[in-house]
Amino acid sequence: MTQDNHLDAFAPLWEAPTSPPRWVIWQPDADTMVFDRELNLPVHVDDASLEEVLRRMRAAGAPESADYPGRAC
Repeated sequence: MTQDNHLDAFAPLWEAPTSPPRWVIWQPDADTMVFDRELNLPVHVDDASLEEVLRRMRAAGAPESADYPGRAC
């Protein structure tokens, strides 16, 4: 499986954002992760793919913030 084929599994993360967006880029402390606002938890993206997933999300206009993007637990 090539890197591009592997990244196809994450393609929904960089679709054009809806309002409010389901997936956002969350930057707590020194980390950067993808957060699913519908499920109210971080999305697991393997370390090898994270940089490219974040690049594609940013290019698609995904919101990015250090503030907690989910609902209260």
